[in-house]
Amino acid sequence: MEKIQLDTSTILGNLFSGLTVAALSFPLALAFGVQSGMGAFAGLFAAIAIGMMTAWFGGTPSMISGPTGPMTVISAAIIALSIETSGSLSAAMGSIITIFVLAGIIQIILGLFKAGAYFRYIPYPVVTGLFSGIGILLIVLQIFPVLGYSSPKNVVDIFIEAPGMLKQVNYAAVGLASATLAIIYLLPKISLTLPGSFVALIVLTPIVTMLGLDVNLIGHISTGYSDLQMDKLTLNQSLGLSTIVISALILAVVGAIESLLTAVVADNKTKKRHNCNEELIGQGMGNMLSAVIGGIPGAGANMHTIFNIKAGGRTHLSGLINSVTLLILMLGAGSYVHFIPLPIVAGILISVGIELINFQQIRNILRIPKTEATIMLIVLGLTVFDDIFQAVTLGVVMATFLLMKKMADMTENKALSGTIDEFTREKAWADEAHLTQEIQQKIYIKHINSPVFQRFSPEFLALPNRHHEIEIVILRMEKVSYIDLLGVYAIKEAVSVLQDNNITLLVTGLQQQPRDMLKKVRMIPHILPENTLHLDFQSAIKSLSTVTPYPSSQKNEI
Repeated sequence: MEKIQLDTSTILGNLFSGLTVAALSFPLALAFGVQSGMGAFAGLFAAIAIGMMTAWFGGTPSMISGPTGPMTVISAAIIALSIETSGSLSAAMGSIITIFVLAGIIQIILGLFKAGAYFRYIPYPVVTGLFSGIGILLIVLQIFPVLGYSSPKNVVDIFIEAPGMLKQVNYAAVGLASATLAIIYLLPKISLTLPGSFVALIVLTPIVTMLGLDVNLIGHISTGYSDLQMDKLTLNQSLGLSTIVISALILAVVGAIESLLTAVVADNKTKKRHNCNEELIGQGMGNMLSAVIGGIPGAGANMHTIFNIKAGGRTHLSGLINSVTLLILMLGAGSYVHFIPLPIVAGILISVGIELINFQQIRNILRIPKTEATIMLIVLGLTVFDDIFQAVTLGVVMATFLLMKKMADMTENKALSGTIDEFTREKAWADEAHLTQEIQQKIYIKHINSPVFQRFSPEFLALPNRHHEIEIVILRMEKVSYIDLLGVYAIKEAVSVLQDNNITLLVTGLQQQPRDMLKKVRMIPHILPENTLHLDFQSAIKSLSTVTPYPSSQKNEI
């Protein structure tokens, strides 16, 4: 783990970010706890425990971890199944804690055996289908709380019963949920440092109390570790060993995927590189501690991490301050939590669901390869309408076959299998040997020697900050015969970083399959105009005097 920096140049930024991100974490943790079925404090316990352990032992200095949408939805399904087989939450707690602890143990084992690097090979359609499906599911589950009623247990019941419930709508509940969403989405236009969910919570809750509005409240909930009565917990034998192991494995895998995706986002924002195996170990330790004290599982939280980085968080200190602040808030304001209206919680969860849906990918559904589109839709459909456990299991199986297909395509095209090189002034190819000193000073040449279905290295994305004299990057893709969606978005990510620093990208030697793929998703010509694509290196060099930057208005076109 990177040592916590306490010098005066960073401590204030991390202190401020830790305090402000706690204001974001507090209402979301409560909402996730309510959604899980274990109560609001289960979410707070998780945010404190997981945030603390990953700050100490994780491999991503700026990451904030805690309960998240995907982990909460899966946990809720596990908790519901355990209650169904045991008869009550108290009787099911032994099995629930066992599953949650085992999930943490599995993550630690994955980290110790250095399995973190393999998660990058999970195909983009599987991840998109799962997370978008969870986002849709999270939104749908809030329909009844928004209308003023307790929510049914599954999506089918919601769609069956909703028409009848629309005849007796609680308009106060609808108004509260709408006001919550309005604050969450409009407040950033006024202030980027105030979390909308926290403002909605502290502004709207007193209004409900003062006006005496008739809406459902969180109500009385467990307020401490002692209420768990750990010495009386027993494992429910009727749940079955296989169900316990599979449930824990799914939690561990989804948590690992979400955490490592968030780690990549943090890398791109901070220009640093995370340690994926240390991150898995930290996440596993956090989930184990959370389970033991009565919390739900969690992972690296993308929204929290971005907020933390924007607020100045760069080291593990910001995560520690976030957890300590949450603990203080829980001890100081915990007795007032039961006054929080459920429609406010529903509004917060709807905003989380919206963030999880990959609208960009769904918008491109007709342009991407049919195989990948089919996989994404199957995983998404199973997640929303059937069984999230089947969705994850089938997604992993399909991911395996899709990866095998890609490897076969690579072999058939005799493509090289090396990974993208670490950042360096790479060894010149023969046609680059006679570049003038003037040209060498303002361009950087990146050789890609393998099919692009990995992200560019963080070192390459950090190029603008390390070499301020660079004006043009030439991406040499002569040896790339295959590219998939993950490769497309890796290139888009690189273009975005270069654009932000007024650096132009030229591409040489683009083969037929990569060209067709980039055209299908409109990378060509919206983000990579034709005048930036060249058959060979020499034509790219000749164009340096006439090349124009990408149209910035098209930056987010795909």
